[in-house]
Amino acid sequence: MPPLKWSTHADLAIRKTPTVGRQEYLDHLTFVRNERPLFTEIFGPIIGLKEEWEEQGATPEELDFSAFRYRCEARGMVPVNTGRLGGYPEEVLEETEEHRIWRDAYGRTMKMPKGKATLGLPLDHPVHTMDDWRRIKHWYQFSPERLAGDWEAQAQGHLEADRVLGISIPGGFDEPRQLLGEEALCIAYYEDPELVHEMLGTLAETAFRVLDEVTRRVRVDVLFVHEDMAGKSGPLAGPVQIAEFIAPYYRRCWDLLQERGARLFDQDSDGDMNPVIESFLAAGINCMHPMEPAANMDIVAIRARYGQSLAFHGGLDKHVLRRSKEEITRELETKIPPLVQSGGCVLALDHRIPNGTPLAHYKFYLAKAWEILEREGARLTA
Repeated sequence: MPPLKWSTHADLAIRKTPTVGRQEYLDHLTFVRNERPLFTEIFGPIIGLKEEWEEQGATPEELDFSAFRYRCEARGMVPVNTGRLGGYPEEVLEETEEHRIWRDAYGRTMKMPKGKATLGLPLDHPVHTMDDWRRIKHWYQFSPERLAGDWEAQAQGHLEADRVLGISIPGGFDEPRQLLGEEALCIAYYEDPELVHEMLGTLAETAFRVLDEVTRRVRVDVLFVHEDMAGKSGPLAGPVQIAEFIAPYYRRCWDLLQERGARLFDQDSDGDMNPVIESFLAAGINCMHPMEPAANMDIVAIRARYGQSLAFHGGLDKHVLRRSKEEITRELETKIPPLVQSGGCVLALDHRIPNGTPLAHYKFYLAKAWEILEREGARLTA
């Protein structure tokens, strides 16, 4: 296989022209007003797709997605650190034509197959015992360095530019998973709960102190948290674990931000989250993405069940783009009309565009989506 031209996350980044103001976006996602539908591309292509499209005659503007029309907001992030601060020096251990193996900042041995992925998979993890955790706990404790630099000026600049202002916290599942590994974390919920409580208590204390300082000086719109805690068979933590371990952390952060004007608590998780949506709503979450249909995340059914308590981004099945135009049309006609009428949704593909998606099908998808969006949007003001 010839070497890829676009092989990193940065290479796969996409360009969009925001046309939605901060207030309209926030009002739309919190069901205050529904004047026109929102539509975007969340992640862009998976590795290898740009090469396929180039062979099919894609222009440079199509390859970076600037040629395509969306209706979306501009975003800016407060550049402070609420998570790991510190770590080990990264070191390449082995590099071949097939793969790269390195030691990352967590101290894990990572392996990434070249040409097939942009993220490595850990072969080991740094924490097995409470002593292991306490050796690296200082990475997660508060220090003034977390608020270094001109973060306030940058945050104010985003607001003055009419960008939605966000801030992130480490995942209540995801960060312990990075340290322990998925299997060990799931076992620790039962066999070593003290360890998980101490990890999340440390994360909560540090995040709270950073968020407290930030929101004394600027008004944040969105709190983001990345979890990626589910697959097709469901989530890796259930309602009991969320209530005991994750919810207290979430609520400590979200209650503070909400009191100071934040409007969205947006969780990023792939997979089937249906068994734990109610648990996360109770923990403060009011927005989710990317809502993967292949994992039983049907946005029409979820909206019918949860109404205005849950907004979302995504929900359109990326896999139909590799099928017929009739199937693309059916997917869009099923999903778009009810969500345009209800609001509280930024319609988009549910994750990265898969390999084997013809450029012509993506362009058909966009044209058909806009046809339906404009038809249904006209009914909002009729």
